[in-house]
Amino acid sequence: EPLELAFDVACPVEHAFTVWTAKFGVWWPAGHSVSGRPELVVLQGRVGGRIFERTATGVEHAWGRVTAWEPPHRLAYIWHLNQDPATPTDVEIRFVARGSDAARVEIRHTGWERLGDGGPSRRDRNRVGWSTLLPHYRAALEGEPR
Repeated sequence: EPLELAFDVACPVEHAFTVWTAKFGVWWPAGHSVSGRPELVVLQGRVGGRIFERTATGVEHAWGRVTAWEPPHRLAYIWHLNQDPATPTDVEIRFVARGSDAARVEIRHTGWERLGDGGPSRRDRNRVGWSTLLPHYRAALEGEPR
């Protein structure tokens, strides 16, 4: 089954999308990386754009690739952070306007069947991962000028 999360934020949809994408490296916590201490975390804003981290020594670790880019309403990517790139999962994020100063963020994470017998445990770990990751995003939304 997909992981589905949704929550409301008190900012325009454009701001919610921009913080998720252009500020990805600002709010993404170091503990949710390959190296544990990335110098840079990047989500390239276009279809085919890479998602990766770079260490202080210049080593790059690929995390995924953007598969849909529809600012400010939709973003999707294949995701293989800390797993085999040959068996990625899929993440889709929708940003739905709720008036001029509010938005709903809807996340759908799928593709667990590609992981075979390891799919259910990876899904459970990702559920926990999302719960520890999203507070960082929400804090960045509040800390950024609108």
